[in-house]
Amino acid sequence: MREYLLVFLVAAATTYLLTVIAREIALRTGAVAKVRDRDVHAVPVPYLGGLAMLGGLVAAYAVARELPFLSRSGPIVFHDAGVVLIAGALICAVGVLDDLFELDALTKLGGQVLAAGFLIAFGIQYMFFTGSDGTQFPIQPAQGALLTGFVVVATVNAVNFVDGLDGLAAGVVGIGALAYFVFCYQLANINHVPLATTGALLSAALAGACGGFLPHNFHQARLFMGDSGSMLIGLVLSASAVTLTGQFAPDQISEGGAGTQASLLPTLLPLLLPVSILIVPMLDLLLAVVRRTRAGRSPFAPDKQHLHHRLLEIGHSHRRAVLIMYLWAALVAFGTVLMSLYSDETWTWVALGSMAAVTIGLTFLLPKLHHPPEIGPLVDEGAGDASDASGAGGPSDEGGGGTPGQSLPEGA
Repeated sequence: MREYLLVFLVAAATTYLLTVIAREIALRTGAVAKVRDRDVHAVPVPYLGGLAMLGGLVAAYAVARELPFLSRSGPIVFHDAGVVLIAGALICAVGVLDDLFELDALTKLGGQVLAAGFLIAFGIQYMFFTGSDGTQFPIQPAQGALLTGFVVVATVNAVNFVDGLDGLAAGVVGIGALAYFVFCYQLANINHVPLATTGALLSAALAGACGGFLPHNFHQARLFMGDSGSMLIGLVLSASAVTLTGQFAPDQISEGGAGTQASLLPTLLPLLLPVSILIVPMLDLLLAVVRRTRAGRSPFAPDKQHLHHRLLEIGHSHRRAVLIMYLWAALVAFGTVLMSLYSDETWTWVALGSMAAVTIGLTFLLPKLHHPPEIGPLVDEGAGDASDASGAGGPSDEGGGGTPGQSLPEGA
Protein backbone atom coordinates (compact mmCIF):
# COMPACT_ATOMS: atom_id res chain seq x y z
CA MET A 1 0.00 0.00 0.00
CA ARG A 2 2.87 2.41 0.79
CA GLU A 3 4.34 1.97 -2.67
CA TYR A 4 0.97 2.68 -4.29
CA LEU A 5 0.73 5.82 -2.16
CA LEU A 6 4.16 6.88 -3.42
CA VAL A 7 3.04 6.27 -7.02
CA PHE A 8 0.02 8.50 -6.35
CA LEU A 9 2.16 11.29 -4.87
CA VAL A 10 4.74 11.16 -7.68
CA ALA A 11 2.01 11.42 -10.32
CA ALA A 12 0.35 14.30 -8.44
CA ALA A 13 3.55 16.29 -7.87
CA THR A 14 4.84 15.80 -11.42
CA THR A 15 1.53 16.76 -13.00
CA TYR A 16 1.25 19.83 -10.77
CA LEU A 17 4.71 21.05 -11.80
CA LEU A 18 4.41 20.19 -15.49
CA THR A 19 1.10 22.04 -15.74
CA VAL A 20 3.02 25.32 -15.61
CA ILE A 21 5.14 24.22 -18.58
CA ALA A 22 2.10 22.93 -20.49
CA ARG A 23 0.39 26.29 -20.03
CA GLU A 24 3.39 28.11 -21.47
CA ILE A 25 3.52 25.73 -24.46
CA ALA A 26 -0.20 26.29 -25.09
CA LEU A 27 0.21 30.06 -25.05
CA ARG A 28 3.18 29.95 -27.41
CA THR A 29 1.50 27.57 -29.89
CA GLY A 30 -1.93 29.19 -29.81
CA ALA A 31 -3.68 26.20 -28.22
CA VAL A 32 -6.24 28.30 -26.39
CA ALA A 33 -9.99 28.44 -25.91
CA LYS A 34 -10.80 31.34 -28.21
CA VAL A 35 -13.61 33.74 -27.43
CA ARG A 36 -16.69 32.85 -29.51
CA ASP A 37 -20.31 33.95 -29.57
CA ARG A 38 -21.47 30.91 -27.58
CA ASP A 39 -18.73 31.31 -24.93
CA VAL A 40 -18.67 33.71 -22.01
CA HIS A 41 -14.96 33.85 -21.27
CA ALA A 42 -13.45 37.28 -21.84
CA VAL A 43 -9.89 36.18 -22.59
CA PRO A 44 -8.40 33.05 -24.21
CA VAL A 45 -7.67 30.21 -21.76
CA PRO A 46 -4.84 27.75 -22.58
CA TYR A 47 -5.41 24.07 -23.35
CA LEU A 48 -2.86 21.18 -23.30
CA GLY A 49 -3.28 20.16 -19.68
CA GLY A 50 -3.25 16.60 -20.98
CA LEU A 51 0.49 16.89 -21.65
CA ALA A 52 1.14 17.51 -17.95
CA MET A 53 -1.09 14.59 -16.97
CA LEU A 54 0.71 12.29 -19.39
CA GLY A 55 4.02 13.41 -17.87
CA GLY A 56 2.70 12.59 -14.40
CA LEU A 57 1.62 9.11 -15.47
CA VAL A 58 4.98 8.38 -17.11
CA ALA A 59 6.88 9.62 -14.03
CA ALA A 60 4.78 7.42 -11.74
CA TYR A 61 5.41 4.42 -14.01
CA ALA A 62 9.18 5.06 -14.00
CA VAL A 63 9.30 5.34 -10.20
CA ALA A 64 7.13 2.21 -9.75
CA ARG A 65 9.65 0.16 -11.72
CA GLU A 66 12.28 0.95 -9.05
CA LEU A 67 10.16 0.19 -5.99
CA PRO A 68 10.98 -3.14 -4.26
CA PHE A 69 7.50 -4.65 -4.00
CA LEU A 70 6.19 -3.57 -7.39
CA SER A 71 9.44 -4.33 -9.21
CA ARG A 72 9.22 -7.96 -8.02
CA SER A 73 5.63 -8.33 -9.20
CA GLY A 74 6.57 -9.85 -12.56
CA PRO A 75 6.99 -8.48 -16.06
CA ILE A 76 3.32 -8.67 -17.02
CA VAL A 77 2.35 -5.80 -14.68
CA PHE A 78 4.77 -3.32 -16.23
CA HIS A 79 4.36 -4.70 -19.76
CA ASP A 80 0.61 -4.07 -19.69
CA ALA A 81 1.04 -0.70 -17.98
CA GLY A 82 3.58 0.32 -20.62
CA VAL A 83 1.21 -0.64 -23.43
CA VAL A 84 -1.56 1.45 -21.84
CA LEU A 85 0.75 4.46 -21.51
CA ILE A 86 1.84 4.20 -25.15
CA ALA A 87 -1.81 4.05 -26.23
CA GLY A 88 -2.42 7.02 -23.93
CA ALA A 89 0.40 8.96 -25.58
CA LEU A 90 -1.13 8.17 -28.98
CA ILE A 91 -4.59 9.42 -28.06
CA CYS A 92 -3.06 12.41 -26.24
CA ALA A 93 -1.28 13.34 -29.49
CA VAL A 94 -4.63 13.24 -31.31
CA GLY A 95 -6.05 15.51 -28.62
CA VAL A 96 -3.15 17.96 -28.97
CA LEU A 97 -3.83 18.20 -32.71
CA ASP A 98 -7.47 18.87 -31.96
CA ASP A 99 -6.58 21.56 -29.42
CA LEU A 100 -4.37 23.20 -32.03
CA PHE A 101 -6.36 22.71 -35.25
CA GLU A 102 -9.91 21.65 -34.16
CA LEU A 103 -10.16 18.25 -35.84
CA ASP A 104 -13.57 17.08 -37.01
CA ALA A 105 -15.46 14.47 -34.98
CA LEU A 106 -14.77 11.55 -37.34
CA THR A 107 -11.02 12.19 -37.29
CA LYS A 108 -11.01 12.19 -33.50
CA LEU A 109 -13.09 9.00 -33.47
CA GLY A 110 -10.55 7.42 -35.81
CA GLY A 111 -7.76 8.31 -33.38
CA GLN A 112 -9.72 6.78 -30.51
CA VAL A 113 -10.30 3.56 -32.44
CA LEU A 114 -6.61 3.44 -33.38
CA ALA A 115 -5.55 3.74 -29.73
CA ALA A 116 -8.06 1.06 -28.70
CA GLY A 117 -6.77 -1.17 -31.50
CA PHE A 118 -3.22 -0.71 -30.22
CA LEU A 119 -4.30 -1.98 -26.80
CA ILE A 120 -5.98 -5.02 -28.33
CA ALA A 121 -3.02 -5.79 -30.62
CA PHE A 122 -0.74 -6.05 -27.58
CA GLY A 123 -3.05 -8.28 -25.58
CA ILE A 124 -4.98 -5.74 -23.49
CA GLN A 125 -8.53 -7.05 -23.80
CA TYR A 126 -11.26 -8.81 -21.84
CA MET A 127 -10.56 -12.54 -21.48
CA PHE A 128 -13.05 -13.89 -18.93
CA PHE A 129 -15.53 -12.88 -16.28
CA THR A 130 -16.37 -14.51 -12.97
CA GLY A 131 -19.95 -14.63 -11.76
CA SER A 132 -21.05 -13.95 -8.19
CA ASP A 133 -21.46 -17.71 -7.71
CA GLY A 134 -17.93 -18.41 -8.94
CA THR A 135 -19.03 -19.52 -12.42
CA GLN A 136 -16.43 -18.73 -15.11
CA PHE A 137 -17.42 -17.04 -18.38
CA PRO A 138 -14.58 -17.25 -20.91
CA ILE A 139 -14.73 -14.88 -23.89
CA GLN A 140 -13.71 -15.64 -27.43
CA PRO A 141 -10.77 -13.46 -28.58
CA ALA A 142 -12.82 -11.72 -31.27
CA GLN A 143 -15.65 -11.01 -28.83
CA GLY A 144 -13.19 -9.76 -26.22
CA ALA A 145 -11.57 -7.45 -28.77
CA LEU A 146 -14.90 -5.94 -29.85
CA LEU A 147 -16.04 -5.50 -26.26
CA THR A 148 -12.74 -3.90 -25.29
CA GLY A 149 -12.84 -1.48 -28.20
CA PHE A 150 -16.41 -0.47 -27.38
CA VAL A 151 -15.72 0.10 -23.66
CA VAL A 152 -12.56 2.13 -24.31
CA VAL A 153 -14.10 4.37 -26.98
CA ALA A 154 -17.31 4.84 -24.97
CA THR A 155 -15.41 5.80 -21.83
CA VAL A 156 -13.15 8.22 -23.71
CA ASN A 157 -16.18 10.01 -25.15
CA ALA A 158 -18.07 10.00 -21.85
CA VAL A 159 -15.19 11.80 -20.14
CA ASN A 160 -14.97 14.25 -23.04
CA PHE A 161 -18.71 14.97 -22.78
CA VAL A 162 -18.67 15.50 -19.00
CA ASP A 163 -15.85 18.02 -19.28
CA GLY A 164 -18.17 20.98 -18.98
CA LEU A 165 -17.23 22.87 -15.81
CA ASP A 166 -13.89 23.78 -14.26
CA GLY A 167 -12.44 20.72 -12.52
CA LEU A 168 -15.38 18.47 -13.35
CA ALA A 169 -13.75 15.85 -15.58
CA ALA A 170 -10.52 15.63 -13.55
CA GLY A 171 -12.46 15.27 -10.31
CA VAL A 172 -14.94 12.67 -11.57
CA VAL A 173 -12.22 10.55 -13.18
CA GLY A 174 -9.99 10.92 -10.12
CA ILE A 175 -12.81 9.65 -7.91
CA GLY A 176 -13.45 6.77 -10.32
CA ALA A 177 -9.75 5.90 -10.32
CA LEU A 178 -9.63 5.86 -6.51
CA ALA A 179 -12.68 3.61 -6.40
CA TYR A 180 -11.17 1.28 -8.95
CA PHE A 181 -7.89 1.15 -7.01
CA VAL A 182 -9.83 0.02 -3.94
CA PHE A 183 -11.56 -2.61 -6.08
CA CYS A 184 -8.28 -3.96 -7.54
CA TYR A 185 -6.47 -3.99 -4.22
CA GLN A 186 -9.28 -5.57 -2.20
CA LEU A 187 -10.14 -8.08 -4.93
CA ALA A 188 -6.57 -9.40 -4.79
CA ASN A 189 -6.47 -9.23 -0.99
CA ILE A 190 -9.76 -11.08 -0.48
CA ASN A 191 -8.79 -13.82 -2.93
CA HIS A 192 -5.23 -14.14 -1.55
CA VAL A 193 -3.52 -13.42 -4.87
CA PRO A 194 -0.62 -10.99 -5.54
CA LEU A 195 -1.51 -7.41 -4.62
CA ALA A 196 0.57 -5.94 -7.45
CA THR A 197 -1.63 -5.55 -10.51
CA THR A 198 -1.60 -3.27 -13.53
CA GLY A 199 -5.09 -2.06 -12.67
CA ALA A 200 -4.04 -0.94 -9.18
CA LEU A 201 -0.84 0.67 -10.48
CA LEU A 202 -2.54 2.61 -13.28
CA SER A 203 -5.53 3.71 -11.20
CA ALA A 204 -3.25 4.98 -8.39
CA ALA A 205 -1.18 6.92 -10.93
CA LEU A 206 -4.29 8.25 -12.68
CA ALA A 207 -5.83 9.44 -9.41
CA GLY A 208 -2.58 11.24 -8.65
CA ALA A 209 -2.43 12.88 -12.08
CA CYS A 210 -6.00 14.13 -11.71
CA GLY A 211 -5.27 15.38 -8.19
CA GLY A 212 -2.17 17.24 -9.33
CA PHE A 213 -4.06 18.90 -12.18
CA LEU A 214 -7.07 20.05 -10.16
CA PRO A 215 -5.39 23.01 -8.37
CA HIS A 216 -4.79 24.59 -11.78
CA ASN A 217 -8.18 23.61 -13.22
CA PHE A 218 -10.69 24.21 -10.42
CA HIS A 219 -12.86 27.30 -10.75
CA GLN A 220 -11.61 29.67 -11.96
CA ALA A 221 -9.34 27.60 -14.13
CA ARG A 222 -5.95 28.82 -15.32
CA LEU A 223 -5.60 25.89 -17.71
CA PHE A 224 -7.97 23.48 -19.46
CA MET A 225 -7.05 19.85 -20.04
CA GLY A 226 -8.43 19.94 -23.59
CA ASP A 227 -9.12 16.82 -25.60
CA SER A 228 -5.50 15.84 -25.00
CA GLY A 229 -6.39 15.37 -21.34
CA SER A 230 -9.99 14.18 -21.42
CA MET A 231 -9.30 11.42 -23.96
CA LEU A 232 -6.10 10.40 -22.14
CA ILE A 233 -7.69 9.93 -18.73
CA GLY A 234 -10.73 8.20 -20.23
CA LEU A 235 -8.50 5.69 -22.00
CA VAL A 236 -6.28 5.01 -18.97
CA LEU A 237 -9.28 4.45 -16.67
CA SER A 238 -11.02 2.05 -19.04
CA ALA A 239 -7.81 0.22 -19.99
CA SER A 240 -6.85 -0.26 -16.34
CA ALA A 241 -10.14 -2.12 -15.87
CA VAL A 242 -9.54 -4.25 -18.95
CA THR A 243 -6.08 -5.35 -17.78
CA LEU A 244 -7.40 -7.08 -14.66
CA THR A 245 -8.76 -10.25 -16.26
CA GLY A 246 -5.50 -10.79 -18.14
CA GLN A 247 -3.48 -11.07 -14.94
CA PHE A 248 -5.35 -13.77 -13.04
CA ALA A 249 -6.26 -17.31 -13.93
CA PRO A 250 -10.04 -17.75 -13.79
CA ASP A 251 -9.84 -20.09 -10.80
CA GLN A 252 -7.92 -17.48 -8.76
CA ILE A 253 -10.93 -15.19 -8.46
CA SER A 254 -13.54 -17.07 -6.48
CA GLU A 255 -14.30 -17.27 -2.77
CA GLY A 256 -12.89 -14.68 -0.39
CA GLY A 257 -12.07 -14.97 3.24
CA ALA A 258 -14.52 -14.87 6.15
CA GLY A 259 -17.43 -15.91 3.97
CA THR A 260 -17.02 -12.88 1.72
CA GLN A 261 -17.08 -13.48 -1.99
CA ALA A 262 -15.57 -11.01 -4.47
CA SER A 263 -15.82 -11.36 -8.20
CA LEU A 264 -15.16 -9.59 -11.45
CA LEU A 265 -18.93 -9.24 -11.87
CA PRO A 266 -19.80 -5.95 -10.14
CA THR A 267 -23.49 -5.24 -9.62
CA LEU A 268 -25.66 -5.24 -12.78
CA LEU A 269 -22.93 -4.14 -15.17
CA PRO A 270 -20.54 -7.09 -15.17
CA LEU A 271 -18.95 -6.39 -18.54
CA LEU A 272 -18.64 -2.65 -18.20
CA LEU A 273 -16.86 -1.85 -14.96
CA PRO A 274 -15.46 1.50 -16.13
CA VAL A 275 -18.90 2.36 -17.49
CA SER A 276 -20.48 1.70 -14.09
CA ILE A 277 -17.80 3.81 -12.39
CA LEU A 278 -18.47 6.59 -14.89
CA ILE A 279 -22.25 6.11 -14.96
CA VAL A 280 -22.88 9.83 -14.39
CA PRO A 281 -20.99 11.04 -17.50
CA MET A 282 -22.14 7.96 -19.45
CA LEU A 283 -25.76 8.82 -18.65
CA ASP A 284 -25.10 12.39 -19.70
CA LEU A 285 -23.59 11.12 -22.97
CA LEU A 286 -26.59 8.88 -23.69
CA LEU A 287 -29.10 11.63 -22.92
CA ALA A 288 -27.19 14.08 -25.11
CA VAL A 289 -27.20 11.70 -28.09
CA VAL A 290 -30.93 10.95 -27.71
CA ARG A 291 -31.80 14.61 -27.18
CA ARG A 292 -29.86 15.86 -30.21
CA THR A 293 -30.99 13.02 -32.49
CA ARG A 294 -34.66 13.58 -31.64
CA ALA A 295 -34.18 17.26 -32.45
CA GLY A 296 -32.79 16.36 -35.88
CA ARG A 297 -29.28 17.51 -34.98
CA SER A 298 -25.91 15.78 -35.03
CA PRO A 299 -25.10 13.84 -31.83
CA PHE A 300 -21.86 15.85 -31.72
CA ALA A 301 -23.61 19.25 -31.92
CA PRO A 302 -23.07 21.22 -28.68
CA ASP A 303 -25.91 22.35 -26.45
CA LYS A 304 -26.54 23.64 -22.92
CA GLN A 305 -28.66 20.82 -21.49
CA HIS A 306 -26.03 18.62 -19.87
CA LEU A 307 -26.43 17.51 -16.27
CA HIS A 308 -24.02 20.17 -15.03
CA HIS A 309 -25.98 22.86 -16.87
CA ARG A 310 -29.17 21.67 -15.18
CA LEU A 311 -27.50 21.94 -11.77
CA LEU A 312 -26.70 25.56 -12.55
CA GLU A 313 -30.30 26.15 -13.63
CA ILE A 314 -31.79 24.91 -10.34
CA GLY A 315 -29.67 27.35 -8.36
CA HIS A 316 -26.26 25.84 -7.65
CA SER A 317 -23.18 28.02 -8.04
CA HIS A 318 -20.39 26.93 -10.38
CA ARG A 319 -18.25 25.41 -7.63
CA ARG A 320 -21.18 23.81 -5.84
CA ALA A 321 -22.43 22.22 -9.07
CA VAL A 322 -19.01 20.61 -9.53
CA LEU A 323 -18.94 19.36 -5.94
CA ILE A 324 -22.44 17.89 -6.34
CA MET A 325 -21.26 16.02 -9.44
CA TYR A 326 -18.32 14.74 -7.38
CA LEU A 327 -20.76 13.40 -4.79
CA TRP A 328 -22.82 11.58 -7.41
CA ALA A 329 -19.68 10.14 -8.99
CA ALA A 330 -18.41 8.95 -5.58
CA LEU A 331 -21.78 7.43 -4.70
CA VAL A 332 -21.95 5.38 -7.89
CA ALA A 333 -18.24 4.51 -8.11
CA PHE A 334 -17.72 3.43 -4.51
CA GLY A 335 -21.23 1.96 -4.38
CA THR A 336 -20.36 -0.28 -7.33
CA VAL A 337 -17.14 -1.37 -5.65
CA LEU A 338 -18.72 -2.02 -2.25
CA MET A 339 -21.59 -4.04 -3.72
CA SER A 340 -19.14 -6.07 -5.76
CA LEU A 341 -16.86 -6.84 -2.83
CA TYR A 342 -19.21 -6.87 0.19
CA SER A 343 -22.73 -7.34 -1.13
CA ASP A 344 -23.63 -9.71 1.73
CA GLU A 345 -22.67 -7.26 4.47
CA THR A 346 -25.44 -5.24 6.15
CA TRP A 347 -23.17 -2.27 6.74
CA THR A 348 -22.69 -1.94 2.96
CA TRP A 349 -26.36 -1.20 2.38
CA VAL A 350 -26.59 1.11 5.40
CA ALA A 351 -23.58 3.08 4.18
CA LEU A 352 -24.88 3.30 0.62
CA GLY A 353 -28.34 4.35 1.78
CA SER A 354 -26.86 7.10 3.95
CA MET A 355 -24.61 8.32 1.12
CA ALA A 356 -27.54 8.37 -1.30
CA ALA A 357 -29.78 10.32 1.11
CA VAL A 358 -27.09 12.94 1.75
CA THR A 359 -26.31 13.31 -1.96
CA ILE A 360 -29.97 13.68 -2.98
CA GLY A 361 -30.59 16.15 -0.18
CA LEU A 362 -27.63 18.33 -1.13
CA THR A 363 -28.57 18.21 -4.80
CA PHE A 364 -32.18 19.36 -4.48
CA LEU A 365 -32.54 21.06 -1.09
CA LEU A 366 -29.37 23.15 -0.90
CA PRO A 367 -30.35 25.55 -3.73
CA LYS A 368 -33.65 26.28 -1.94
CA LEU A 369 -31.82 27.14 1.27
CA HIS A 370 -29.39 29.46 -0.51
CA HIS A 371 -31.92 30.91 -2.98
CA PRO A 372 -35.39 30.92 -1.34
CA PRO A 373 -38.21 31.69 -3.79
CA GLU A 374 -39.36 35.29 -3.85
CA ILE A 375 -42.97 36.42 -3.94
CA GLY A 376 -44.44 38.86 -6.40
CA PRO A 377 -42.99 40.53 -9.48
CA LEU A 378 -39.42 40.22 -8.22
CA VAL A 379 -39.29 36.45 -8.88
CA ASP A 380 -37.73 36.86 -12.32
CA GLU A 381 -35.21 39.41 -11.08
CA GLY A 382 -33.54 37.29 -8.42
CA ALA A 383 -32.13 34.58 -10.63
CA GLY A 384 -28.60 34.77 -9.23
CA ASP A 385 -25.25 34.22 -10.86
CA ALA A 386 -25.63 30.46 -11.28
CA SER A 387 -28.68 30.64 -13.52
CA ASP A 388 -27.09 33.46 -15.48
CA ALA A 389 -24.07 31.26 -15.97
CA SER A 390 -26.07 28.29 -17.18
CA GLY A 391 -27.74 30.28 -19.91
CA ALA A 392 -24.77 32.33 -20.93
CA GLY A 393 -22.60 29.99 -22.86
CA GLY A 394 -22.52 26.78 -24.81
CA PRO A 395 -20.09 23.94 -24.56
CA SER A 396 -16.56 23.80 -25.96
CA ASP A 397 -14.05 20.94 -25.90
CA GLU A 398 -12.70 21.74 -22.48
CA GLY A 399 -13.90 22.62 -19.11
CA GLY A 400 -14.75 26.16 -18.65
CA GLY A 401 -17.67 27.39 -16.70
CA GLY A 402 -20.58 29.66 -17.07
CA THR A 403 -18.96 32.74 -15.57
CA PRO A 404 -16.99 35.57 -17.11
CA GLY A 405 -13.50 34.48 -17.97
CA GLN A 406 -14.49 30.86 -18.52
CA SER A 407 -15.86 28.67 -21.30
CA LEU A 408 -17.93 25.55 -21.58
CA PRO A 409 -16.65 22.55 -23.52
CA GLU A 410 -17.04 22.18 -27.21
CA GLY A 411 -17.37 18.44 -27.17
CA ALA A 412 -19.99 18.52 -24.48
